[in-house]
Amino acid sequence: MVLCSAKAFIGLLFVTVPIDNLITELRSDDVAVRAAAAKALCQEGESAQAAAAALVRAAGDDSEEVCEWAMSALEELGPPAVSDVQQLAELLSSDNADSAYWAATLLGRLGPEGASAVPQLEHALARAALPVRERAAWALGKMGPVARPAVQALQAAAASNEPRLARLAAEALEQTRG
Repeated sequence: MVLCSAKAFIGLLFVTVPIDNLITELRSDDVAVRAAAAKALCQEGESAQAAAAALVRAAGDDSEEVCEWAMSALEELGPPAVSDVQQLAELLSSDNADSAYWAATLLGRLGPEGASAVPQLEHALARAALPVRERAAWALGKMGPVARPAVQALQAAAASNEPRLARLAAEALEQTRG
């Protein structure tokens, strides 16, 4: 995995490119441009918050280098803006498991502020690839009592034969009780 705490390295100079430009570059047809944009966003750390949805999409890029930089940036990002909830909720149904996983992760980081995504997380909990289902259970738990509409889906997941999913769903059920 690519580590992106590059700002910590002494002596490195960074040319600051506006986040909006980097978001646009993540959609370039040129893989080198996309990779450079993802790397630059990674180096921005939490200040790249405005690129959250674009980075989630980039986590599903055809280029392994773009994916690695995008996922490294997402690890450093922290919670996204509340205004990104709808875009992230839509990305939960992505055909790419990495994108869906990161959408669930960022929604979970929002905690109760991500409440409007509970129906999409509930859907992902029942139908997505196992790592996405696990992350959806985790995210619902992070939302606490606002995730109560998903209790039935969490109960079904808690009864799963998949030990990690069952544990995360059981923990989420506890957290929804407040």
